[in-house]
Amino acid sequence: MQNTTQGVELMMRQRGFLAMPLLTPFSFMTLLIAGSLLPAAAQADAVADRLAGSLSVNGQSMPVESVTGTPMDGIYHVRLESGESFYSNADGSYFLVGSLYENAEDGLVNLTEQEQNQERADALAAVPESERVIYRGAEEPKATIVVFTDPSCPYCARLHETIPELNDLGIAVHYFAFPRAGMNSAVATTLQQVWCSDNRSEAMNRAKEGQAISGSANCDNPVAGQYDLGRALGVQGTPAIILPDGQLVPGFVPPERLTAMLGLDDE
Repeated sequence: MQNTTQGVELMMRQRGFLAMPLLTPFSFMTLLIAGSLLPAAAQADAVADRLAGSLSVNGQSMPVESVTGTPMDGIYHVRLESGESFYSNADGSYFLVGSLYENAEDGLVNLTEQEQNQERADALAAVPESERVIYRGAEEPKATIVVFTDPSCPYCARLHETIPELNDLGIAVHYFAFPRAGMNSAVATTLQQVWCSDNRSEAMNRAKEGQAISGSANCDNPVAGQYDLGRALGVQGTPAIILPDGQLVPGFVPPERLTAMLGLDDE
């Protein structure tokens, strides 16, 4: 039997039909299993690519930014250029708006929220400190929060008053601009003046106290970009606090509660 097998192998090599040794039953089964997995992954990617280019509503193409697979077979996560997202089946005939949960051993896990948090954290990490208004204590901070703020917002002023306490607790505050009334509003001009100031933190202090800020608003500043970023990240009002893991916390939060949310109350 061995000589027959070797003869067949030699003949196939000579005729160009065989580029590798004959497979043993075990190696053949291993290759078969691996081959059955690869097409499934490739097929999922192909469906996602096709879906990204074909999604439409009422004959109008949707501004799709990305389409990715989910742990559920045949269900895809669609993200639009506006930052909105939903779920779709493979051919785009059914949409589902909401959160996808995993029924894990320890309870329900909001997979949609986890993904959104990571996207926020990544987006904010890409913004250099030179484009922020930063308040930190004398010591190295234990945690840093990002706050989208508007000087005309009463609860923003209330949060600003707690910054010395937050700094003493080891929490640094990084401000991003978010003029609630839009970029054509007076507060947008105020925020641009803050970012154009030589001392931004001092200018922000005056703005929070309702004082006029002298100086130009026409420098190269990131206020409009931060406003757009905030809207893309789900900010709808101010203050909007974003924790290091990307979790969005709307509204004023007292220092003691923030400390607990950051896991610093046991330190």
